[in-house]
Amino acid sequence: MYTKSFKALMVRKMADPNGPGATSIAKEIGVSQSTLYRWASGTDTVDVAELPEPPSFSMSMKRMSNMKRPQDWSPEEKLAAVLEAASLSEEDLGPFLRSRGLHEAHLQQWHDQMLVGLEPAPTTRTVRKRIQGLEKELLRKDRALAETAALLVLKKKPRTFGGTRTTTRPYSQEEGACPSRTSVAPGGQT
Repeated sequence: MYTKSFKALMVRKMADPNGPGATSIAKEIGVSQSTLYRWASGTDTVDVAELPEPPSFSMSMKRMSNMKRPQDWSPEEKLAAVLEAASLSEEDLGPFLRSRGLHEAHLQQWHDQMLVGLEPAPTTRTVRKRIQGLEKELLRKDRALAETAALLVLKKKPRTFGGTRTTTRPYSQEEGACPSRTSVAPGGQT
């Protein structure tokens, strides 16, 4: 993601005895300290000396701060990027993506989203028919549920044999002993 010249500039800053330390440089540019040391170990002093003068640190940071995150792009910008990338060759696609801070996955995702957006919307008549069908099915299911609930209630009621149901009167002391509580002698006498 970082250019060789940017890495070389950071290695020079880190190697400068009067310059800031690796920790402050890492915090300033937003990379880990181990990444800076890896850049330093991967760079020969000859390579650093042979590179053209890298852009200043402030210029590099300004360029990076001007780059938008892919999540922050407007739909118009996404469309323009997808169309422009489609017209590029395979060799030109890499520099194009790097210059804008994108990955190929972003372009593919945006392309898919645009294709979904181009699908025709269902007509209002089709939607209305679907809603009517769903409402009809819901009404049918409500009726079936009510019928099932009624059958369940009827099933729970006690059944009586003989057609009529008798009720017992509560016992009162004025009437005397309750006939069901009177003891019957084995001979049928009370």
